[in-house]
Amino acid sequence: MIATAKRLNTVEEYYFSKKLREVRQMIAEGKSVINMGIGSPDLMPDASVIEAIQKAMFDDKAHEYQSYQGLPELRKGMAGFYQEHFGVSLDFNTEILPLMGSKEGIMHISLAFLNEGDEVLIPNPGYPTYASVTELVQAKPVYYDLTEATNWHPDFEALEQKDLSKVKLMWVSYPHMPTGEAGNLELFEKLVAFGKKHNILIVNDNPYSFVLNNNPLSILQVEGAKEIALELNSLSKSYNMAGWRVGMVLGNPRLIEAVLKVKSNMDSGMFYGIQKGAIEAMKLGKSWFLKQDEVYNRRRKMVFKLAEQLQCRFDVNNVGLFVWAKLPPGIASAEAFVDTILREQHLFITPGTIFGSNGEGYIRFSLCVPEEKIEEAIKRITDYQLEITN
Repeated sequence: MIATAKRLNTVEEYYFSKKLREVRQMIAEGKSVINMGIGSPDLMPDASVIEAIQKAMFDDKAHEYQSYQGLPELRKGMAGFYQEHFGVSLDFNTEILPLMGSKEGIMHISLAFLNEGDEVLIPNPGYPTYASVTELVQAKPVYYDLTEATNWHPDFEALEQKDLSKVKLMWVSYPHMPTGEAGNLELFEKLVAFGKKHNILIVNDNPYSFVLNNNPLSILQVEGAKEIALELNSLSKSYNMAGWRVGMVLGNPRLIEAVLKVKSNMDSGMFYGIQKGAIEAMKLGKSWFLKQDEVYNRRRKMVFKLAEQLQCRFDVNNVGLFVWAKLPPGIASAEAFVDTILREQHLFITPGTIFGSNGEGYIRFSLCVPEEKIEEAIKRITDYQLEITN
């Protein structure tokens, strides 16, 4: 047997990869499973975006290797997107690097800046990929607590008590995944000041700004942020293009150049047609987001009803593609609760524990589910509760 690399011992298969096999098996057995676990938009991109990729197939350059930095028009579109929606000015030539999804960027940034033994501040709860990539590049995860008591913001006093001498990078994500806490400019100002004080690269992962959020923000809006911060963004959630894999990393030229050095050794450029579609998507104005929010708002109200039916508590002010909810009183284990609901009601919800130990006691519902499916989920729970009552 050929031995695998030791680094694989530091990570496990992604939770959704394993759980969705179980869901697929249940479906193969004839069970009608409603999947409310995954944040993969089920809505279509705008017709203009699809038309753009179709037309691009006939361009002379469509099937060649593409630039590692993407088409100039794509970078100009991204610069315009940030200027229009965040009021942030960026040099499209030096301060923007298109990515094949922002998840790719997490690996590229880690490879570009972390050495073996460097420490990384990772939110608990937070996106699991931050920790797994940190382990894969042989850096050390150092978790910082986010709790309901602090509104899912970092406790900077507690952070200052840590030994930060080996910390090189800090992952943050606002609007926060999984809780939906929107964040604010005051928080970003504190993060930038913290990064400067301790010479820590702050990376804000920002894919949820335009879902059910009236006040989209960027950490780059803070004066001096480019000196110490990068931001990741994505078209996946904003424009229903998750499978297209279009993201971006933004920051000062020196930081972007370091990420490009990694990226240029790992791919041969984004497919031309996808770039053309992305350019068209970013031309869509605020009316696009309002139209999307109409759908998501109807769904969210229904999910609130479902959560109430399950006796869960939630914050109606949170933003993004999910509803983060506190487990019913007396229920201790999120994973056990989720497994019971899946087994008995064929309804898949995400346990908060996959996002860290501070996710215990919580579950997460996705809004990427048609209204009729949410209605069916409510009916299943209602019927089950009536059945056990009688």
